[in-house]
Amino acid sequence: MVHSGPERIVVLSGPSGSGKTTLVRKLVECADVTLVKSVSATTRPPRPGEIHGDDYWFLTAAEFREKLNKNEFLEHAEVFSSGFLYGTLRSELDRAWSRNAWAFLEIDVQGALKVMQQYPNAVTIFLKTPSPEEFERRLRARGTESEEVIQRRLTTALRELQLANRYKYVVVNDQLETAVSEICAILKAEEMARNA
Repeated sequence: MVHSGPERIVVLSGPSGSGKTTLVRKLVECADVTLVKSVSATTRPPRPGEIHGDDYWFLTAAEFREKLNKNEFLEHAEVFSSGFLYGTLRSELDRAWSRNAWAFLEIDVQGALKVMQQYPNAVTIFLKTPSPEEFERRLRARGTESEEVIQRRLTTALRELQLANRYKYVVVNDQLETAVSEICAILKAEEMARNA
């Protein structure tokens, strides 16, 4: 089903290491439009300090599949062959819209393409690093992944970069503040266009 009309959806994607998490936090704080960050659902167990309904909706595999069968997901996928499922519940859109805000989805490219099919008017932004070398450097600087995982993420990133042209906007995250103000300007323009 394709939706049109005033639904306000912002989709932000980009390879891991492109700086999405930091950017999302900044945008929610300072954008001129009201953004409500969508909380993803997952079957992976919570990490220390993560809160159900805040960081993720932590579901059992059975709960996740039940919601899938009831078509409650906007998009979903199994991530990095981890065996864990991730997805965006449609109720997250309603949560944002009930506050007259934009639903702000930080999701991978596969999920974003599914959202674009259903909501062609969604504001889609692809975030990338200035160069693939910079992306690899950031990934390694985290020091949290094995070489095997890094290689897999690099392969995924190259595949995702090839789909960047499917997005309405591509923003290079070289300087955080510049990327934030560029996206704020995009959102303000989109908001004005919808209110015109």
